Amino acid sequence: VQLQASGGGLVQPGGSLRLSCAASGRTFSSYAMGWFRQAPGKEREFVATIHRGGGSTYYADSVKGRFTISRDNAKNTMYLQMNSLKPEDTAVYYCAALGSPRRWGSRSSGDYDYWGQGTLVTVSS
Repeated sequence: VQLQASGGGLVQPGGSLRLSCAASGRTFSSYAMGWFRQAPGKEREFVATIHRGGGSTYYADSVKGRFTISRDNAKNTMYLQMNSLKPEDTAVYYCAALGSPRRWGSRSSGDYDYWGQGTLVTVSS
């Protein structure tokens, strides 16, 4: 599966953005999906993940209550709605696909098999 993330940009603190991850290739609905982010000088970190059917999600504590992950399998697209953005949310955001159903719920980037190219989110006044 090929993934392409989009929707990043510059936003003021307290603002909102919606990221999209478009998938092509093999059946999108076969994969649990996730969002990760990497800030300058830091390691890539888990943000959120969503089950193949979209009925179950997990979030990092740092974004819980502010970010919402969702997917539309008919459109082969995953989303990340980001509200109440903070400067510490500034990072390159990556979407990823989890190839093995047995690894569902994983927060480790090493467990994800396919990655998009990343989209930059900058939160600054």
